[in-house]
Amino acid sequence: MRIISGNFKGKKILSPKDKSTRPLKDLTKESIFNIIKHSNKFNINIEESNILDLFSGVGSFGLECLSRGASTSIFVENYKEVLPILKKNILNLNYLNNSSIIEKDIFDQLDFNNLKIEFDIIFMDPPYKEKRLHTLLKKIIESNILKKEGIFIIHRHKKEEDEFPNSFNLIEQKTYGISKIIFGYCA
Repeated sequence: MRIISGNFKGKKILSPKDKSTRPLKDLTKESIFNIIKHSNKFNINIEESNILDLFSGVGSFGLECLSRGASTSIFVENYKEVLPILKKNILNLNYLNNSSIIEKDIFDQLDFNNLKIEFDIIFMDPPYKEKRLHTLLKKIIESNILKKEGIFIIHRHKKEEDEFPNSFNLIEQKTYGISKIIFGYCA
């Protein structure tokens, strides 16, 4: 795994040794950023943006955003086996001032209202078997932490059939291998 573009282009990102973590593949990540940059369906500029990276794992998405000029990236992860790797990746890229890690369970311990920041992109990469996506999206939408022009980007297994809250609007959906990337916003 590596940073694809920006200040740290080509820099390696440490990966977990265990099989419980499923890092975002470079090809899928590159496709996401190509869509962000070239889509006429939404208007997001990574530079100067605020990123919320949920289920961040080793931080691949949020670190890529920082390398491309994002102002800040907040990583939310509570899996004890991957947290030291995430911390080391942030340290290795010298992003301690532009990032923070919230070590809480997203469903039971995190109050999104306490984040005190609005995000341009909320990236979600929950475990493929996670069935509470609807509940989580509803909680995030109700907290009003996504900017008016902001987008959700959700990484799921291509066969996963998720339900979305009524206020979630699908912009685009793409499939890459076994991955499905969902772009949406809230109305």
